[in-house]
Amino acid sequence: MTLTEPVRPGVRKRSRSLSRASAVGRFLVIVLITYLGLLAVTFFIGRVIPVDPVLAIVGDRAPAHVVERTREELGLNKPLPEQFVIYVSKVLQGDFGTSVLTSNRVIDDIARVFPATLELATLGTLIGALVGIPFGVLAAVKRDSLVDQIVRIIGLVGYSVPIFWLGLMALLVFYARLGWTEGPGRFDIVYEYTVTPVTGILLLDTAMAGQWDAFRNIAGHLVLPSLLLGYFSLAYISRMTRSFMLNELAQEYVVAARAKGLSETSIIWGHALRNAAVPLVTVIVLSYAGLLEGSVLTESVFAWPGLGLYITNSLQNADMNAVLGGTIVVGSVFVGLNLVSDLLYRFLDPRTRMR
Repeated sequence: MTLTEPVRPGVRKRSRSLSRASAVGRFLVIVLITYLGLLAVTFFIGRVIPVDPVLAIVGDRAPAHVVERTREELGLNKPLPEQFVIYVSKVLQGDFGTSVLTSNRVIDDIARVFPATLELATLGTLIGALVGIPFGVLAAVKRDSLVDQIVRIIGLVGYSVPIFWLGLMALLVFYARLGWTEGPGRFDIVYEYTVTPVTGILLLDTAMAGQWDAFRNIAGHLVLPSLLLGYFSLAYISRMTRSFMLNELAQEYVVAARAKGLSETSIIWGHALRNAAVPLVTVIVLSYAGLLEGSVLTESVFAWPGLGLYITNSLQNADMNAVLGGTIVVGSVFVGLNLVSDLLYRFLDPRTRMR
């Protein structure tokens, strides 16, 4: 093919397909390396901390031969590289070992408690997005006004004040003093044996079963922790929305739209926010991932039986299989949501699909 010969459509199509395949391959390699790094970090943390998993199982007063036999059964007498290979192979099969605290398989415990964290984080993210996006847009439109200052102060408080302190104050005021909400826990003990978990998301389970008394009780227990996580999410989302909107409102297409006589409502919500929505989706997904992995303190304050409280209790009882299993699940969720974020970005922004 000479320099002046045009590129045929078939050649261009094959070139584009190869480019996409190469991009997908690079992305999968990055995900694989990230996940192997996560496994390596959790493995070596489990080996360097001053807690002997064997003694946690058999007890401090077990005879020496029992300790050695247990160590051999667990494979802890083998070289570290061999232990790591065994560890990775078991994790890839979903085998995180057995919990010392509950005597159940760690994967079964995580499957039982994770829906509670998922329910709480999902509600928190919805609250944060539904309130934070309008707040951020309003702050950008009213830049440097009193409204903007109030929104920025709300976000600053959400970032600065420890979430466990806000949780304790919320319980003290709205539960203990005013009695407006239900207290700690996921539901009252009277519903312990009447609610049958199907999906593990009890609001959905009770609604499908028509158990409206239990539904209202569960919703009452969700109010404070979900609002607290929602406020934490709102602080981040509103700040980023304001930043994105300020950038979009300074673009030339906004000036052109105003020159054409379009209304401010159409410009702000129909044009500027639509363009800001592309990076904003990434912010919301990462905020969701942060709530899924960072709700440990919230679950501890509200005695919420989710993954965060499970990891905390396991750590306090030197149950390292459960701690490492929970850490791997949290890290996997974060990696997975980053993948979803990247795919959504490519779907929403056609320019990224052309690269």
